Amino acid sequence: MNLKSNLIFTLYTIYGILLKVMASKGKVRGISGQYPLVQNVTVTEGGMANLTCRVEYNDNTSLQWSNPAQQTLFFGDKKALRDNRIELVRATSSELTISISDVTLGDEGLYTCSLFTMPVRTAKAYLTVLGVPEKPEINGLTKPAMEGDHITLTCITQGSKPAADLRWFRNEKEVKGAKEVNASGKTFTVRSSLQLHVDRNDDGVAYTCRVDHVALAQAPQQATEVLEVHYAPRVEIIKSTTVPQEGQYLKLECFSRGNPSPDPVMWTKDGGDLPDLDRIIVQGRELAFTSLNKTDNGTYRCEASNHLGTSSAEYVLYVYDAPTTLPPSTTPPLHPIPPDPTVQLSTHASDPTVTGSRDPNALGQHGTDHALIGGVVAVVVFVTLCLIIVLGRYLARHKGTYLTNEAKGADDAPDADTAIINAEGNHAHAEEKKEYFI
Repeated sequence: MNLKSNLIFTLYTIYGILLKVMASKGKVRGISGQYPLVQNVTVTEGGMANLTCRVEYNDNTSLQWSNPAQQTLFFGDKKALRDNRIELVRATSSELTISISDVTLGDEGLYTCSLFTMPVRTAKAYLTVLGVPEKPEINGLTKPAMEGDHITLTCITQGSKPAADLRWFRNEKEVKGAKEVNASGKTFTVRSSLQLHVDRNDDGVAYTCRVDHVALAQAPQQATEVLEVHYAPRVEIIKSTTVPQEGQYLKLECFSRGNPSPDPVMWTKDGGDLPDLDRIIVQGRELAFTSLNKTDNGTYRCEASNHLGTSSAEYVLYVYDAPTTLPPSTTPPLHPIPPDPTVQLSTHASDPTVTGSRDPNALGQHGTDHALIGGVVAVVVFVTLCLIIVLGRYLARHKGTYLTNEAKGADDAPDADTAIINAEGNHAHAEEKKEYFI
């Protein structure tokens, strides 16, 4: 009997333990499902922020949103703070969503969602407000700038959060600037400086300062200034033909670049005024000769000036003879006549800018005569060398030894006549004397 009672007690004990375990599991599940869930929110200043609080399992317990100052915004669907910017979006037993419009930097901070259980459970969401940088301004630009000046361009933007990034561009090419960041309350003031050594190539160049910021991802702010540079003129004369000849048309253009524009330009010849001829026409920067002749030879000077300086360029004009043309032949040539290389050479060498003050026309007119004289001299030198060689070989082949009559009898004869007589009779004892002819 006691054994049966003990067995029954043991079974009830095990059953009670199982019930307690099952009850504890259900209780834990209910507690974990009643924690509020929130997410952090990032919004641009002036935009709208939505704050959402959710609960997986709720037994009709109320939800509440409060701001960083712990002021209640909404308790369930009941509005607690009088702020027209704050509106209710959704209120159920498992969700409470509110919106804040026209967000300012003062709205940034921790917002708390509370679930009024026992004990009260809370979750916090951080609202981040991005400060939009103002449109940049470029300072330090002087208009106009002078060639050789040193200037500093400074770009400034305010109100950014976090600090903005400033980038410089010279036309479309990025250039490096010096950046400086200063905090001003919750926002930042950013400066960037660009050092310039101004030259004439900077005239008309656009310098752009661009603001890069996370709040300006789709529409970056920028400012642009166009640099105006004043500089002294530089002059160059451009001719219409390389080898001017009599009767031809010639145009000289005075190309001058300066700012302010050096207009008009002044033409002179040999240090004096241009001759008053109908053939010479001055129109703006151009000097035109309708029909050249030898009297046009000389040094032509173009001069341009502005308030920063004067520049000039010269062109030495030498008018060549017009090419002579032979009457056309009635019979065609048997073989094509190749061009004379000496004539081509004289044409290339006849540029007055290359020959200077010499008469380059002499080469063009007498190039053929010089070539003919050079050929004749070469032939004469060659024939002379051949004659010398032949004469030398002839003398070398006829060199020999000869005895004169005086030499044959010179030992015993008192005079020349006796030596000749002795030589005819006594050839054996006479000493040979040699004489060479070259």
